[in-house]
Amino acid sequence: MTDHAEKAPTDIWPKTRAWAIHAFTASGLIPALLAIDALMKGNPKASLLWLGLALLIDGLDGPLARRFEVTRYTPRFDGAILDLVIDYLTYTAIPALMIWYLQLVPEGYGLAAASYIMITALYCFGNRDMKTDDNYFSGFPATWNLVVLYFILLGLDPWMNLAIIGALGILTFVPLKFVHPFRVTRFRLLTIFMTATWSFSSLWLIVSATEQPLLKTDPAAFGAWLFSSFYFFGLSAYRTWENRSSTHKP
Repeated sequence: MTDHAEKAPTDIWPKTRAWAIHAFTASGLIPALLAIDALMKGNPKASLLWLGLALLIDGLDGPLARRFEVTRYTPRFDGAILDLVIDYLTYTAIPALMIWYLQLVPEGYGLAAASYIMITALYCFGNRDMKTDDNYFSGFPATWNLVVLYFILLGLDPWMNLAIIGALGILTFVPLKFVHPFRVTRFRLLTIFMTATWSFSSLWLIVSATEQPLLKTDPAAFGAWLFSSFYFFGLSAYRTWENRSSTHKP
């Protein structure tokens, strides 16, 4: 009896911890709702910040789930599906709504652009081959939350935004490699450093953004933001080229 009583907590604790991690994943719904609320109240800056918090939660829950083997301790509950449901809301649905409501595309195209974003993203979220063997995304990974951030901070022409939306929707179906900031192994430390640089500079630019161009508002933060952005674009392009070169070798 005594031995059984002493072993019981060690069985309960991992299950409790696993469910706590699922609850942490589910908590991403709270900043998602607050992002919608901020958008409806005409505060896009707050909406971006809430989406940033949701992105942080999404970045942490996966490593925690793998570290503490949540699949082993909650085998009848699929945390990956839970994660995808919340990601579709925060990565796709809310950004699509922002593009429509903030008129980031030409007048009359808002509903069509938002619908296009949400429909093309469904392929990404339903694609069993979303990730490559080396943990890159295959095709544009429907990170429309990042796209809307660039649209707002850069203040691009609405027609340019519409063209970018069209191109990225098509790239969802094209097997190009897009870097995952935490899962890739090559250049891992540099990629994590660049992720931190991009995250902090993005946060600073959102908070400090004014009507003036960002280059004048804070040239150092803007430079760090652009440099880290080009790093991810460059690494994705390089790995795509490298993969195709090795595939076509005789």
